[in-house]
Amino acid sequence: MINILKQSKRLNLVIVLVLFSFFCFALSIVRVIYTHTNEYLFLNWNLFLAVIPFVITSVLIVKQVKNKYTLIVAGLVWLLVFPNAPYMITDLYHLGFSDLATLWFDLVLIFSFAWVGLLFGIVSLFDIEKILKNYVNSKINNVVIILIIFLSSFGIYLGRYLRWNSWDIITNPIGLIVDILDRFIHPFSHPRTWIFTLLFGVFFTLIYWSIKIIRKQYSNLNKINHLYE
Repeated sequence: MINILKQSKRLNLVIVLVLFSFFCFALSIVRVIYTHTNEYLFLNWNLFLAVIPFVITSVLIVKQVKNKYTLIVAGLVWLLVFPNAPYMITDLYHLGFSDLATLWFDLVLIFSFAWVGLLFGIVSLFDIEKILKNYVNSKINNVVIILIIFLSSFGIYLGRYLRWNSWDIITNPIGLIVDILDRFIHPFSHPRTWIFTLLFGVFFTLIYWSIKIIRKQYSNLNKINHLYE
């Protein structure tokens, strides 16, 4: 497995994300020991869910899956679970709700989980963009990525405020569909839904493209440096 990751130039990335995840887990354990409560242990479960879309796209990239039917099925499953990654940003909502630990520690704890969850999501989204390049041109690719971001923002709203989970599409599809359709049929009755989706979608889009541009700039810089070596 390690050799496969090396060949796909993904090993260093996986190591960093795994170490970051262990750091988050360690912080949560320290908080349990200090406060004698488990109120923030749920962040570990949220992080586990955030890792799933990264695992799906990693398998597709490393295994170089080309079968269209496999890609479609994997893509639909990925789209269903992808919002769990950027969702972790909204866990900052819990900051300051407890006086059992110092605020600065809770800030580092929650932000660490939020950031590594977001990283898993962004890398996963980069993977999807890379896969789509084999089938559509760059303009359509960009439109699809933006559409995914705003769909995930809507999904995050469903999770944070309506408390729906990804697996509810199987366990309670009727209730989920009713809630979704109600917001599309009566959009003006649910202003918070669309304001949240719009703002979070723009926010996530700016983060995604900022990292993409920075990555491209440094990639070009490295190419220039190699010319003078």
